[in-house]
Amino acid sequence: MIEILKDGSKLSDAIAKINEMIIAQNKANDRRGPKSEREMTDDDARRILPLGDLQSKSHKDAAATLGLSYAQVYSCRKEFTFKHIHKEVAEKLKKAETTA
Repeated sequence: MIEILKDGSKLSDAIAKINEMIIAQNKANDRRGPKSEREMTDDDARRILPLGDLQSKSHKDAAATLGLSYAQVYSCRKEFTFKHIHKEVAEKLKKAETTA
């Protein structure tokens, strides 16, 4: 926890506090996980959704395998992105149910 400066503090104390806050913020940013190496494609979405080879992997592991960020995989699996691929997969699943 970062303490509040007291009245009568010196400029050097203020600089030290600012540096402390910058370091704390940088550490918080590092916990977010690796950045994406590239944009997610339709084929990536197919791989992480049902019927795909990465469907059973965690968001983190699927992201690492594909060189994507956790957020990209999460957003796709939660249907925030790639809705057309979700529709495609749902149709394939429905067709598989009716032929079984």
